[in-house]
Amino acid sequence: MTRPRVLEHALAGCTIIVAADRRSIDLATALERRGAVVHRAPALSIVPNVDDAELLRRTRLLIESPPDIVIVTTGVGFRGWMDAVHEHGIDEKLGAAFDGAQFIARGPKAHGAIQQAGFSADWVAESETSAEVGEYLLATGVAGKRIVVQHHGAGSDGLDELLADAGADVLSVVVYRWGPPPNPDVVRRSALQAAAGEADAVLFTSAPGAASWLAVAEEAGALDGIRRRAASGRLLIAAVGPVTAVPLQEAGLTLTIADRGRLGSLARTVIAYFGGGKAPSVYTDEGRVEVRSGGAIVDNRFVPLSRTGSVLLEVLADAGGRVLSRAELSAVLPGGERNAHAVEVAVARVRESLGARDLIQTVVKRGYRLAVSDR
Repeated sequence: MTRPRVLEHALAGCTIIVAADRRSIDLATALERRGAVVHRAPALSIVPNVDDAELLRRTRLLIESPPDIVIVTTGVGFRGWMDAVHEHGIDEKLGAAFDGAQFIARGPKAHGAIQQAGFSADWVAESETSAEVGEYLLATGVAGKRIVVQHHGAGSDGLDELLADAGADVLSVVVYRWGPPPNPDVVRRSALQAAAGEADAVLFTSAPGAASWLAVAEEAGALDGIRRRAASGRLLIAAVGPVTAVPLQEAGLTLTIADRGRLGSLARTVIAYFGGGKAPSVYTDEGRVEVRSGGAIVDNRFVPLSRTGSVLLEVLADAGGRVLSRAELSAVLPGGERNAHAVEVAVARVRESLGARDLIQTVVKRGYRLAVSDR
Protein backbone atom coordinates (compact mmCIF):
# COMPACT_ATOMS: atom_id res chain seq x y z
CA MET A 1 0.00 0.00 0.00
CA THR A 2 1.25 3.50 -0.88
CA ARG A 3 1.34 5.53 2.31
CA PRO A 4 -0.25 8.99 1.94
CA ARG A 5 2.26 11.74 2.61
CA VAL A 6 1.83 15.13 4.20
CA LEU A 7 1.28 17.76 1.51
CA GLU A 8 4.60 19.55 1.07
CA HIS A 9 3.91 21.12 -2.32
CA ALA A 10 0.78 23.11 -3.15
CA LEU A 11 0.61 21.67 -6.67
CA ALA A 12 1.24 18.00 -5.88
CA GLY A 13 -0.75 15.82 -8.27
CA CYS A 14 -1.48 18.70 -10.65
CA THR A 15 -0.76 18.49 -14.37
CA ILE A 16 -0.44 21.96 -15.87
CA ILE A 17 -0.32 22.89 -19.54
CA VAL A 18 1.60 26.05 -20.45
CA ALA A 19 0.31 27.09 -23.87
CA ALA A 20 3.12 29.56 -24.46
CA ASP A 21 6.52 29.84 -26.09
CA ARG A 22 8.14 32.90 -24.63
CA ARG A 23 9.62 32.46 -21.16
CA SER A 24 7.60 29.27 -20.70
CA ILE A 25 10.60 27.54 -19.16
CA ASP A 26 10.72 30.11 -16.33
CA LEU A 27 7.03 29.65 -15.65
CA ALA A 28 7.26 25.85 -15.81
CA THR A 29 10.18 25.84 -13.39
CA ALA A 30 8.29 27.95 -10.84
CA LEU A 31 5.33 25.55 -10.96
CA GLU A 32 7.46 22.40 -10.86
CA ARG A 33 9.09 23.64 -7.67
CA ARG A 34 5.63 23.44 -6.08
CA GLY A 35 5.12 19.84 -7.18
CA ALA A 36 3.33 20.21 -10.52
CA VAL A 37 3.94 18.19 -13.66
CA VAL A 38 4.18 20.75 -16.46
CA HIS A 39 3.61 20.15 -20.17
CA ARG A 40 4.70 22.91 -22.54
CA ALA A 41 2.39 23.17 -25.55
CA PRO A 42 3.10 26.48 -27.34
CA ALA A 43 0.39 27.13 -29.92
CA LEU A 44 2.60 29.67 -31.72
CA SER A 45 6.31 30.22 -32.08
CA ILE A 46 8.17 33.51 -32.07
CA VAL A 47 10.22 34.20 -35.18
CA PRO A 48 12.81 36.88 -34.34
CA ASN A 49 13.80 39.55 -36.81
CA VAL A 50 17.29 40.04 -35.41
CA ASP A 51 18.86 39.84 -38.89
CA ASP A 52 15.99 41.60 -40.64
CA ALA A 53 17.41 44.29 -42.90
CA GLU A 54 14.15 46.27 -42.64
CA LEU A 55 14.42 46.39 -38.85
CA LEU A 56 17.94 47.79 -39.09
CA ARG A 57 16.95 50.24 -41.83
CA ARG A 58 14.16 51.68 -39.69
CA THR A 59 16.42 51.82 -36.65
CA ARG A 60 18.95 53.88 -38.62
CA LEU A 61 16.15 56.22 -39.71
CA LEU A 62 15.44 56.85 -36.03
CA ILE A 63 19.11 57.54 -35.35
CA GLU A 64 19.16 60.08 -38.18
CA SER A 65 15.84 61.64 -37.17
CA PRO A 66 15.17 61.00 -33.44
CA PRO A 67 11.60 60.43 -32.25
CA ASP A 68 9.63 62.55 -29.82
CA ILE A 69 7.69 59.53 -28.51
CA VAL A 70 8.62 55.84 -28.24
CA ILE A 71 5.68 53.45 -27.78
CA VAL A 72 6.62 50.00 -26.46
CA THR A 73 3.83 47.41 -26.82
CA THR A 74 5.58 44.21 -25.65
CA GLY A 75 8.45 43.44 -23.35
CA VAL A 76 9.78 40.58 -25.47
CA GLY A 77 9.67 42.74 -28.61
CA PHE A 78 11.50 45.70 -27.08
CA ARG A 79 14.15 43.45 -25.56
CA GLY A 80 14.61 41.77 -28.92
CA TRP A 81 15.01 45.13 -30.58
CA MET A 82 17.64 46.24 -28.09
CA ASP A 83 19.49 42.93 -28.51
CA ALA A 84 19.51 43.43 -32.27
CA VAL A 85 20.90 46.97 -32.14
CA HIS A 86 23.53 45.83 -29.62
CA GLU A 87 24.55 42.95 -31.88
CA HIS A 88 25.02 45.35 -34.79
CA GLY A 89 26.92 47.89 -32.71
CA ILE A 90 24.47 50.76 -32.99
CA ASP A 91 23.05 50.64 -29.46
CA GLU A 92 24.84 53.79 -28.27
CA LYS A 93 23.66 55.77 -31.30
CA LEU A 94 20.07 54.64 -30.77
CA GLY A 95 20.33 55.44 -27.07
CA ALA A 96 21.43 58.97 -27.94
CA ALA A 97 18.53 59.27 -30.38
CA PHE A 98 16.13 58.23 -27.64
CA ASP A 99 17.56 60.76 -25.19
CA GLY A 100 14.77 63.18 -24.39
CA ALA A 101 12.04 61.07 -25.99
CA GLN A 102 8.86 60.29 -24.08
CA PHE A 103 8.46 56.55 -23.43
CA ILE A 104 4.96 55.06 -23.40
CA ALA A 105 4.44 51.45 -22.19
CA ARG A 106 1.38 49.42 -23.17
CA GLY A 107 1.58 47.44 -19.90
CA PRO A 108 3.80 46.26 -17.04
CA LYS A 109 5.89 43.86 -19.15
CA ALA A 110 6.66 46.62 -21.65
CA HIS A 111 7.42 48.91 -18.71
CA GLY A 112 9.87 46.38 -17.30
CA ALA A 113 11.67 46.03 -20.63
CA ILE A 114 12.03 49.81 -20.90
CA GLN A 115 13.64 49.95 -17.47
CA GLN A 116 15.86 46.95 -18.24
CA ALA A 117 17.20 48.78 -21.29
CA GLY A 118 18.15 51.76 -19.14
CA PHE A 119 15.29 54.10 -20.04
CA SER A 120 12.37 55.43 -18.00
CA ALA A 121 8.70 55.07 -18.85
CA ASP A 122 6.73 58.32 -18.69
CA TRP A 123 3.33 56.62 -18.79
CA VAL A 124 2.01 53.04 -18.51
CA ALA A 125 -1.40 51.86 -19.77
CA GLU A 126 -3.33 50.18 -16.97
CA SER A 127 -5.52 48.15 -19.32
CA GLU A 128 -2.55 46.91 -21.38
CA THR A 129 -4.34 47.90 -24.58
CA SER A 130 -3.27 49.94 -27.57
CA ALA A 131 -6.66 51.65 -27.42
CA GLU A 132 -5.80 53.20 -24.06
CA VAL A 133 -2.39 54.26 -25.39
CA GLY A 134 -4.11 55.95 -28.34
CA GLU A 135 -6.64 57.72 -26.12
CA TYR A 136 -3.89 59.04 -23.85
CA LEU A 137 -1.76 60.37 -26.70
CA LEU A 138 -4.68 61.97 -28.52
CA ALA A 139 -5.61 63.74 -25.29
CA THR A 140 -2.07 65.10 -24.90
CA GLY A 141 -1.71 66.04 -28.58
CA VAL A 142 0.47 64.39 -31.22
CA ALA A 143 0.23 66.70 -34.23
CA GLY A 144 3.67 67.30 -35.76
CA LYS A 145 5.39 64.79 -33.46
CA ARG A 146 7.60 61.94 -34.65
CA ILE A 147 6.44 58.70 -33.05
CA VAL A 148 7.95 55.21 -33.24
CA VAL A 149 5.68 52.27 -32.39
CA GLN A 150 7.23 48.89 -31.53
CA HIS A 151 4.61 46.31 -32.42
CA HIS A 152 3.91 42.77 -31.29
CA GLY A 153 4.11 39.73 -33.54
CA ALA A 154 0.72 40.34 -35.15
CA GLY A 155 1.84 43.74 -36.46
CA SER A 156 -0.14 46.96 -36.41
CA ASP A 157 -3.46 46.98 -34.55
CA GLY A 158 -4.75 50.36 -35.72
CA LEU A 159 -2.59 52.52 -33.46
CA ASP A 160 -0.37 53.75 -36.31
CA GLU A 161 -3.35 54.89 -38.36
CA LEU A 162 -4.98 56.58 -35.37
CA LEU A 163 -1.90 58.64 -34.58
CA ALA A 164 -1.15 59.43 -38.24
CA ASP A 165 -4.71 60.69 -38.74
CA ALA A 166 -4.11 63.02 -35.77
CA GLY A 167 -1.11 64.57 -37.55
CA ALA A 168 1.79 62.53 -36.17
CA ASP A 169 4.75 61.27 -38.22
CA VAL A 170 4.59 57.54 -37.38
CA LEU A 171 7.26 54.90 -37.92
CA SER A 172 6.41 51.32 -36.96
CA VAL A 173 8.91 48.63 -35.97
CA VAL A 174 8.05 44.91 -35.85
CA VAL A 175 10.74 42.99 -34.02
CA TYR A 176 9.30 39.50 -34.18
CA ARG A 177 6.56 37.60 -35.97
CA TRP A 178 4.23 34.84 -34.84
CA GLY A 179 5.02 31.54 -36.49
CA PRO A 180 3.35 28.11 -36.48
CA PRO A 181 3.48 25.92 -33.34
CA PRO A 182 6.78 24.08 -32.93
CA ASN A 183 4.87 20.80 -32.58
CA PRO A 184 1.19 20.81 -33.67
CA ASP A 185 0.64 17.27 -32.31
CA VAL A 186 1.66 18.41 -28.83
CA VAL A 187 -0.84 21.27 -28.96
CA ARG A 188 -3.65 18.97 -30.09
CA ARG A 189 -2.81 16.43 -27.39
CA SER A 190 -2.81 19.14 -24.73
CA ALA A 191 -6.32 20.21 -25.74
CA LEU A 192 -7.58 16.63 -25.55
CA GLN A 193 -5.93 16.22 -22.13
CA ALA A 194 -7.64 19.36 -20.85
CA ALA A 195 -11.04 18.14 -22.06
CA ALA A 196 -10.60 14.63 -20.65
CA GLY A 197 -9.59 15.68 -17.13
CA GLU A 198 -5.95 14.72 -17.62
CA ALA A 199 -4.87 18.29 -16.86
CA ASP A 200 -5.75 20.60 -13.99
CA ALA A 201 -4.84 23.96 -15.54
CA VAL A 202 -4.03 25.60 -18.86
CA LEU A 203 -2.04 28.84 -18.78
CA PHE A 204 -1.81 31.53 -21.46
CA THR A 205 0.61 34.45 -21.87
CA SER A 206 -0.52 36.06 -25.15
CA ALA A 207 -3.79 36.68 -26.95
CA PRO A 208 -2.60 35.27 -30.31
CA GLY A 209 -1.33 32.14 -28.55
CA ALA A 210 -4.64 31.72 -26.74
CA ALA A 211 -6.61 32.15 -29.96
CA SER A 212 -4.43 29.61 -31.77
CA TRP A 213 -4.73 27.02 -28.95
CA LEU A 214 -8.51 27.43 -28.89
CA ALA A 215 -8.67 26.93 -32.66
CA VAL A 216 -6.77 23.65 -32.29
CA ALA A 217 -9.05 22.59 -29.42
CA GLU A 218 -12.15 23.27 -31.50
CA GLU A 219 -10.76 21.38 -34.50
CA ALA A 220 -9.97 18.43 -32.21
CA GLY A 221 -13.53 18.43 -30.86
CA ALA A 222 -12.28 19.23 -27.36
CA LEU A 223 -13.58 22.75 -26.79
CA ASP A 224 -16.96 21.79 -25.32
CA GLY A 225 -15.30 19.46 -22.83
CA ILE A 226 -12.84 22.19 -21.87
CA ARG A 227 -15.73 24.62 -21.31
CA ARG A 228 -17.53 22.14 -19.06
CA ARG A 229 -14.49 21.38 -16.93
CA ALA A 230 -13.57 25.07 -16.66
CA ALA A 231 -17.13 25.92 -15.58
CA SER A 232 -17.00 23.21 -12.90
CA GLY A 233 -13.73 24.62 -11.54
CA ARG A 234 -11.86 21.36 -12.15
CA LEU A 235 -9.87 22.95 -14.98
CA LEU A 236 -8.26 26.28 -14.18
CA ILE A 237 -7.97 28.49 -17.27
CA ALA A 238 -5.61 31.35 -16.40
CA ALA A 239 -4.39 34.32 -18.43
CA VAL A 240 -1.45 36.58 -17.65
CA GLY A 241 -3.51 39.74 -18.22
CA PRO A 242 -6.77 41.18 -19.61
CA VAL A 243 -5.51 41.40 -23.21
CA THR A 244 -4.51 37.74 -23.19
CA ALA A 245 -7.91 36.89 -21.71
CA VAL A 246 -9.97 38.33 -24.58
CA PRO A 247 -9.98 35.25 -26.89
CA LEU A 248 -10.74 33.01 -23.89
CA GLN A 249 -13.66 35.18 -22.84
CA GLU A 250 -14.98 35.28 -26.40
CA ALA A 251 -14.87 31.45 -26.43
CA GLY A 252 -17.12 31.39 -23.36
CA LEU A 253 -14.54 29.96 -20.99
CA THR A 254 -14.63 30.48 -17.25
CA LEU A 255 -11.20 31.89 -16.46
CA THR A 256 -8.96 33.66 -13.98
CA ILE A 257 -6.79 36.66 -14.82
CA ALA A 258 -3.51 37.24 -12.96
CA ASP A 259 -3.49 40.44 -10.93
CA ARG A 260 -0.31 42.11 -12.17
CA GLY A 261 0.12 40.93 -15.74
CA ARG A 262 3.44 39.19 -15.06
CA LEU A 263 4.51 35.57 -15.19
CA GLY A 264 5.31 35.59 -11.47
CA SER A 265 1.78 36.75 -10.77
CA LEU A 266 0.41 34.04 -13.06
CA ALA A 267 2.35 31.38 -11.15
CA ARG A 268 1.08 32.76 -7.83
CA THR A 269 -2.48 32.67 -9.18
CA VAL A 270 -2.17 28.95 -9.91
CA ILE A 271 -0.54 28.22 -6.55
CA ALA A 272 -3.23 30.17 -4.69
CA TYR A 273 -6.00 28.34 -6.53
CA PHE A 274 -4.82 24.84 -5.69
CA GLY A 275 -2.94 25.61 -2.49
CA GLY A 276 -5.49 28.02 -1.07
CA GLY A 277 -8.55 25.80 -1.11
CA LYS A 278 -10.20 27.41 -4.15
CA ALA A 279 -10.33 24.22 -6.21
CA PRO A 280 -13.50 22.07 -5.93
CA SER A 281 -13.54 19.84 -2.87
CA VAL A 282 -15.89 17.98 -0.54
CA TYR A 283 -15.78 17.34 3.18
CA THR A 284 -15.96 13.71 4.22
CA ASP A 285 -15.64 11.64 7.35
CA GLU A 286 -11.93 11.42 6.52
CA GLY A 287 -11.51 15.19 6.07
CA ARG A 288 -11.42 17.51 3.07
CA VAL A 289 -11.03 15.71 -0.27
CA GLU A 290 -9.79 17.47 -3.39
CA VAL A 291 -9.31 15.40 -6.54
CA ARG A 292 -6.53 16.18 -9.00
CA SER A 293 -5.50 14.51 -12.24
CA GLY A 294 -2.62 12.70 -10.55
CA GLY A 295 -4.22 11.83 -7.23
CA ALA A 296 -6.13 13.37 -4.35
CA ILE A 297 -5.60 15.60 -1.35
CA VAL A 298 -7.23 13.88 1.63
CA ASP A 299 -7.08 15.76 4.93
CA ASN A 300 -4.01 17.69 3.71
CA ARG A 301 -2.21 14.54 2.57
CA PHE A 302 -1.42 13.81 -1.05
CA VAL A 303 -2.33 10.34 -2.30
CA PRO A 304 -1.03 9.38 -5.76
CA LEU A 305 -3.69 7.59 -7.82
CA SER A 306 -3.89 6.01 -11.25
CA ARG A 307 -5.91 7.84 -13.88
CA THR A 308 -8.77 5.40 -13.30
CA GLY A 309 -8.58 6.02 -9.54
CA SER A 310 -8.73 9.79 -9.98
CA VAL A 311 -11.73 9.52 -12.31
CA LEU A 312 -13.56 7.26 -9.86
CA LEU A 313 -12.96 9.58 -6.92
CA GLU A 314 -13.87 12.67 -8.93
CA VAL A 315 -17.21 11.21 -10.05
CA LEU A 316 -18.07 10.14 -6.51
CA ALA A 317 -17.06 13.55 -5.15
CA ASP A 318 -19.21 15.33 -7.75
CA ALA A 319 -22.16 13.15 -6.69
CA GLY A 320 -21.92 14.75 -3.23
CA GLY A 321 -22.70 11.58 -1.29
CA ARG A 322 -25.36 10.28 -3.66
CA VAL A 323 -25.16 6.57 -4.43
CA LEU A 324 -23.87 5.77 -7.92
CA SER A 325 -24.65 2.39 -9.45
CA ARG A 326 -21.99 0.14 -10.93
CA ALA A 327 -23.42 0.88 -14.35
CA GLU A 328 -23.05 4.65 -13.86
CA LEU A 329 -19.46 4.28 -12.69
CA SER A 330 -18.58 1.77 -15.38
CA ALA A 331 -19.76 4.24 -18.04
CA VAL A 332 -17.19 6.87 -17.00
CA LEU A 333 -14.18 4.76 -15.99
CA PRO A 334 -11.47 4.31 -18.63
CA GLY A 335 -12.11 0.87 -20.13
CA GLY A 336 -15.02 0.24 -17.78
CA GLU A 337 -17.42 -0.59 -20.57
CA ARG A 338 -15.16 -3.49 -21.62
CA ASN A 339 -14.63 -5.01 -18.17
CA ALA A 340 -17.53 -6.10 -15.99
CA HIS A 341 -15.33 -6.03 -12.87
CA ALA A 342 -13.64 -2.68 -13.60
CA VAL A 343 -15.61 -0.82 -10.94
CA GLU A 344 -14.91 -3.33 -8.15
CA VAL A 345 -11.22 -3.40 -9.03
CA ALA A 346 -10.99 0.42 -9.17
CA VAL A 347 -12.76 0.82 -5.82
CA ALA A 348 -10.50 -1.76 -4.18
CA ARG A 349 -7.35 -0.08 -5.47
CA VAL A 350 -8.43 3.40 -4.42
CA ARG A 351 -9.32 2.15 -0.95
CA GLU A 352 -5.92 0.51 -0.67
CA SER A 353 -4.12 3.66 -1.81
CA LEU A 354 -6.09 5.90 0.53
CA GLY A 355 -5.71 3.63 3.52
CA ALA A 356 -9.24 4.69 4.46
CA ARG A 357 -11.65 1.94 3.49
CA ASP A 358 -14.68 3.79 4.84
CA LEU A 359 -14.20 6.80 2.54
CA ILE A 360 -15.84 4.95 -0.36
CA GLN A 361 -18.83 3.11 1.05
CA THR A 362 -20.54 0.09 -0.50
CA VAL A 363 -24.32 0.28 -0.54
CA VAL A 364 -25.57 -3.28 -0.91
CA LYS A 365 -27.34 -3.98 -4.22
CA ARG A 366 -27.17 -0.30 -5.16
CA GLY A 367 -23.58 0.77 -5.72
CA TYR A 368 -21.07 3.11 -4.06
CA ARG A 369 -21.03 6.52 -2.43
CA LEU A 370 -18.48 8.86 -0.91
CA ALA A 371 -18.78 9.32 2.85
CA VAL A 372 -19.62 13.01 2.59
CA SER A 373 -20.07 14.78 5.93
CA ASP A 374 -22.68 17.43 6.80
CA ARG A 375 -20.10 20.20 7.17
